[in-house]
Amino acid sequence: MVGTVIAPSLSEIVENKSLGFSPSWLITLPSLGVVLFAPIIGRLLNKLGTINLLCLGLIPYAILGFVGAFITNDFILIIDRILLGAATVAIQVSVTAYIADFFTGEARMKMIAWQGMSIELGGVVFLAIGGLLGEINWQFPFYIYLLALLCLIFIALSLPKSKTKSIEKSDAQPTNTKNTKVRLIFIASLLAMMLFFVGFVTLPLYLPKTFAFTESQTGYLMAFISVIAIITASQMPKMVKFFGDGKTVAIGFLFFMLGYLVLAIAGSLLFLMLTTIFIGIGFGFTIPLLNHMMLEASTIQNQGKNLGLFSMGVFGGQFLSTFIEYLSNNYTIIYTISSGLALVIAGIIYVMFHRELNKI
Repeated sequence: MVGTVIAPSLSEIVENKSLGFSPSWLITLPSLGVVLFAPIIGRLLNKLGTINLLCLGLIPYAILGFVGAFITNDFILIIDRILLGAATVAIQVSVTAYIADFFTGEARMKMIAWQGMSIELGGVVFLAIGGLLGEINWQFPFYIYLLALLCLIFIALSLPKSKTKSIEKSDAQPTNTKNTKVRLIFIASLLAMMLFFVGFVTLPLYLPKTFAFTESQTGYLMAFISVIAIITASQMPKMVKFFGDGKTVAIGFLFFMLGYLVLAIAGSLLFLMLTTIFIGIGFGFTIPLLNHMMLEASTIQNQGKNLGLFSMGVFGGQFLSTFIEYLSNNYTIIYTISSGLALVIAGIIYVMFHRELNKI
C-alpha cells in the first residue's frame, strides 16, 4: 500500500502538483527510504522487540503518508516520502519477525503465504478505493494512510506478546552456505520486485493513454493483479512441495516474462487480462516464498539483520523500477526489455539455487 495506494490517481496528482521530479518517484521514493533505513531498523528489532517496533512504525506511517497530500515544496515532499519508507520497513520487519516467533517449519511457510496474501488483498482493496477517491479529489487517496492508526488500536487490543527465545551458541554465527544463500535470496527478491513493480509505475500512465482508462478503471485492473497474487500465494506451499523452493522462484520469473511479453503486444482488453494474470502469478511464486526462505536461512541473532536485508531487496527493487522509463518513451520497448530480462533472470536463478541445493 505504501506506494501503490496513490498509483491510480497519479495522472491527476501530476496535474495538481507542480512536481520538479518524475511523478513515478511518488510511488517509489518510500522504497528508497526502506533501503536507506533497513540496516538501522534491523538492529532495533532485537532491542525493542516486535510489538514495540511495529507500534513505532505505524504512527509515523499514518502521519507522513497523510501530509504528503498537502506538501507543495518538492524537497520536503521527497524527504516525506523517504521517511515514509523508514516507517514501512519497521512495520514489515516486525510483522515478519512476529510470525517467526510463533511458527516454525511448514506452519511458518503457510503463515508467510497468508502474509503475502494479506499484503496483496490490501492491494486489491486500497487500489480500488484509491482509484475511486482519486476521481472525487486527487488528495483523498492520501487519507488512506491514516488507517495505520486504526491498526495500532487493533494491535493494542488483540495481539499477544511474542515468545522469547533463547540464543544458543551454535546459532551465533551463520555458516558460509547460509551466508551465500542469504545473498542469493536478497538478489532474487530485489529482481522479482523490480519486475513486478515495472507494471505499477508504468500502467497508471500507460492505460489512460492507450486504452482511455479512468482512475478507477486503472485501480480495478491493478487490483486484479493483486487478486491473482493472492490466489497464487495460497498455492505456493503446494508448489514448493512438488518443485522445491528454487525451482518455484524460477517459475515465478518465467511468469513475469510471459506477463510483459503479452503486455508488449497487447491490443485488446483480453490480452490485458492475460497480462494481469501472469504478473500476479509471478508475484505469488516469488516474494512470499523468498520471505520464508530468508527466515529459514536466518538464526535468532541475525534474524533482524536478514529481514532488514530482505526489505532492502524488496523495496530496492521497487525503487529500481522507476528507472525503467528512462530506457525509452515507447512502452512496447519497455515491456519487451522487461520480458527478456525476466527470462534471463529465471535461468540464472534456477542455476544458482540448484548449486546451493547441491552444497547442502
